[in-house]
Amino acid sequence: MSSLNPAQKQAITHKSGPLLIVAGAGTGKTTVITQRLAWLISDQKIQPDHILALTFTDKAAGEMEERVDKLLPMGYVDLWVSTFHSFCERILRDHALDIGLTPDFKLLDETDQAILMRENLDKFELNYYRPLGNPTKFVASLIKHFSRCKDEAIRPEEYLKYAEKLKLDLDQVHGRPVSHSKSEHGRGVAPQGTSLKEEGAQVELRKKKIDEEADQIVESERINEIANAYHTYQQLLFEKGALDFGDLITQALYLFQNRPKILNKYREQFEYILVDEFQDTNWAQYELVKILARPKNNLTVVGDDDQSIYKFRGASVANILAFKKDFTGTKEIVLTENYRSTQNILDLSYEFIQNNNPNRLEVQLGSGREIEGQKSTGAKSMGLKEQKSIAALSLELQARKRRLKAKKGISKKLVAQTKDKGLIEYWLMPTLEQEISAVIEKILEIKKFEKDKISYNDFAILVRANDYATAFIQKLKSAEIPFQFIASAGLYRQPIVLDILNYLKLLDNYHETPSLYRILTLPILNIPMPEVMSLMVMAKREARSLYEVMKRIRALSGFKPETVAAIEKLDGWLDKHTQLARTQPVGEVGLKFLEDSGLLKDVTSKTDSEHLEQVNYVNQLFQVFHNFQIRHTEPTVKNYLKELAFAQEAGDSGRIKLPEWEQGPEAVKIMTVHGAKGLEFKYVFIVNLVDKRFPTIERREAIELPDALVREKLPEGDWHLQEERRLFYVGITRAKQAVFFTAAEDYGGNRKKKPSRFIEELGLKAKAVKLKLGLLAKPENGPIRQENSLELLRKALPPYFSFTQLKAFEKCPKQYKYAHLLKIPTPGKATFSFGQTIHTTLLNFFKLVNERSNASQQDLFGNQIAKRTETKEALVSWSELQQIYQSAWIDSWYEDVKQKQKYKKRGIDFLKRFYDSLLLPWPKPIDLEKGFTITINGQRIKGKIDRIDSIAGGIEIIDYKTSERPPEEEKDAELEQLHIYAMAAREALKMNPVKLTYIYLATEKPYSYKVDEKAIEKTKAEISKTIEEILKSDFAATASKFVCVHCDFREIC
Repeated sequence: MSSLNPAQKQAITHKSGPLLIVAGAGTGKTTVITQRLAWLISDQKIQPDHILALTFTDKAAGEMEERVDKLLPMGYVDLWVSTFHSFCERILRDHALDIGLTPDFKLLDETDQAILMRENLDKFELNYYRPLGNPTKFVASLIKHFSRCKDEAIRPEEYLKYAEKLKLDLDQVHGRPVSHSKSEHGRGVAPQGTSLKEEGAQVELRKKKIDEEADQIVESERINEIANAYHTYQQLLFEKGALDFGDLITQALYLFQNRPKILNKYREQFEYILVDEFQDTNWAQYELVKILARPKNNLTVVGDDDQSIYKFRGASVANILAFKKDFTGTKEIVLTENYRSTQNILDLSYEFIQNNNPNRLEVQLGSGREIEGQKSTGAKSMGLKEQKSIAALSLELQARKRRLKAKKGISKKLVAQTKDKGLIEYWLMPTLEQEISAVIEKILEIKKFEKDKISYNDFAILVRANDYATAFIQKLKSAEIPFQFIASAGLYRQPIVLDILNYLKLLDNYHETPSLYRILTLPILNIPMPEVMSLMVMAKREARSLYEVMKRIRALSGFKPETVAAIEKLDGWLDKHTQLARTQPVGEVGLKFLEDSGLLKDVTSKTDSEHLEQVNYVNQLFQVFHNFQIRHTEPTVKNYLKELAFAQEAGDSGRIKLPEWEQGPEAVKIMTVHGAKGLEFKYVFIVNLVDKRFPTIERREAIELPDALVREKLPEGDWHLQEERRLFYVGITRAKQAVFFTAAEDYGGNRKKKPSRFIEELGLKAKAVKLKLGLLAKPENGPIRQENSLELLRKALPPYFSFTQLKAFEKCPKQYKYAHLLKIPTPGKATFSFGQTIHTTLLNFFKLVNERSNASQQDLFGNQIAKRTETKEALVSWSELQQIYQSAWIDSWYEDVKQKQKYKKRGIDFLKRFYDSLLLPWPKPIDLEKGFTITINGQRIKGKIDRIDSIAGGIEIIDYKTSERPPEEEKDAELEQLHIYAMAAREALKMNPVKLTYIYLATEKPYSYKVDEKAIEKTKAEISKTIEEILKSDFAATASKFVCVHCDFREIC
């Protein structure tokens, strides 16, 4: 802790009670939260699995766990470090039955949700939201609306109750049925003596009143339609045994709210709770945290309201204020020592964000004002005249007035830890092309001046939206400057992914000419482009599909023999793979195409950054296939393409996850400001700073939540502009040494663009920039150093090793590279599905045994009930075990129905023998599927123990095997896995292992061994040696006929 500042130390060593850490940009937030977690374990002796740490992305959770690893010298059991959604899924898998869910529920993404609604559209009885010409127009909007409901933990019954009340209130106000048509106005007779003018005024008044009543009725019917649609949607999910991502939070919250016994179990377990990025929590997530933290209230939240860029309607301030109100005696610690930027960059960003006052934590905590219950008094709620008067005031005057009114209770002004002065410039160029040229010339100028002190990795170009990156990408290519466009979407637009998807489309319809054209132009076929074009011309002239012309290739003149051979080869693939596509899952068919065509061998033949990128895209596409196969009973090519079409129609371009090696190659980074959150660069360019681009125009939700149902309290003013301002603040604070703000007057179109209002708020004046024509030809600082393949592969080495990984490397280093570094997809195997099914069955079986054999049992509500008599049938019957097996059954990867039935019967036989072998009293495992991490010579080993039983003198470690027992001569290798578990039991679980057992379910015969200290030390030495070899390996293949013949990668090796 010697390198930490006093505020960081104070935050890390806070002993008990609620703690609010306000962590500004670059103040070491991640260091503090990971060091606190490690301090609680090592200094306060809190069990690792008694601490819950929640964050928002898998990457952040992984980074947190990795950092904690390095701080803990000894092993430990699995940390509960995860995203909110992963945590809730884990809870629900264990307790789904307690709230009427199925434990093996399927998790649906937005595409799955849209398909579910489309396929059941008639059940929704839509009228307002089902236009005749486009009945599915509002499906995506309704799904987003349901998601918003779940952000606020609004259940369908609550929405229905609100809708019904709205209808009843309307009936009471009007006291009579009102026509739904605005054109059906009663004529009425004017009283005698009424002038024509008066009569006309009264008629208009009556018309206006009837119009208003009709509008109110239409609105009431609209709300009722949405409420009923929400209810129907939720019922469909439950009927299908599915949840969406919003359900993970709301159902976990419902579980805790309605099952006190389960809530108390987790309250007792989690002695401390830590929440990262607290400013991004929604209402439901915060409720979940609150209910778990009480009554101990050992809750630490870390956040910065000024960096809330994902939260809807500025609820970050409301949540942080609510935190202090909900948890009395909260200790506040503000981290202000910045280890990233220069002081002038920090001052600029601080002055800029003052424009969000008074809706900032700095002001709110000082003024004591509550935003709860306030209505907006900003421009949105004012009349046109007032808005014009506000617009007439200078932005600087408004900002000054806000600052004068602010009474600050805490100071968030960041203090730089460097004495250097940063560079801040604003450029306004005539055209977009000149703006881009100025950016590129500045990059080359800095690179030339700094020489070897910096790399292209030190530069970032930040855009407001992905679409704005295209022009910069094209220019960087022309300038021969290495770049990397980091986007979280666009998988389906990647060339190799398009190749695979178009081939699958071709299998579904040979006459899909655009798809066939793409395949014919693949380099692996090597067909000259003029000959492909000749085929296209013939197809058009004869009004035939390209496939029909291709089939006649031998009868056509003017084509080279090589072209004829390539087309006939393609025709052979189509015939073979079409047969597969009728019965096999989409992933198996896609993999066969990659193997048979040689495309997989081609893309894996080199391990430079470009080829590794292609491998990554293939991996991610096959993960999409895998997820599809899990969710669908008939995961065929046809059904997948149908889902893909729905997804693309809904705007889904495929999510992209960046692999570890992608962080390495030297390249200018291009990304959105959102994507830059948490990153830092020496030189930052925030580009396209013009009106309507940054800040963007507010895009309201297509279907908004009624204000009466919104639990979040709205801040004052224009919340959209405030959110954009926070996003801009995040962009500025990414810069370490220089930040360049750029804009142009001409982006195409008839009118010149106005500079962004943020430029005026910054108080910057445009600097004249003179372009150096011709500089864009190529970089002048010599060739760029490209990392070699081994460097890139070593960046892909996992932070943890497992027994499976180590064995794979020992068998063949190249096999290890393909399987664990490149993660090349392989055909699914029946043994994998079957083994996972059996393990899940026994896990759920013993969970039920433990639950039912509790000495002092309670019902779900915590009430004492009589102890269950211990007999086999009373604990868990054979019939129940079969039901558990059926529920756990994985249907994938069997060659055919016959093989599936064979394995299913085999599983029943395994379980029957196992069940009959259990003697009373039944074992009550003290742990099941217990995760652990241990350290061997500085390297981390991760694993999971199937079962731990308490026996005389210590514990018995049990591992299930669905395979046959290996020969006696392989006994030592067989024991290595159990030796790792024994080490874990001592180091991580602090238990004494005395017996190590394999249960081979094929015979139900247990093979038990005493703990042999010498053998364990030998295993430890062998593991160290293997890891050392991995770290320095060139991953060359091991020449072995036996290994190669059974290797999944033999076709590409």
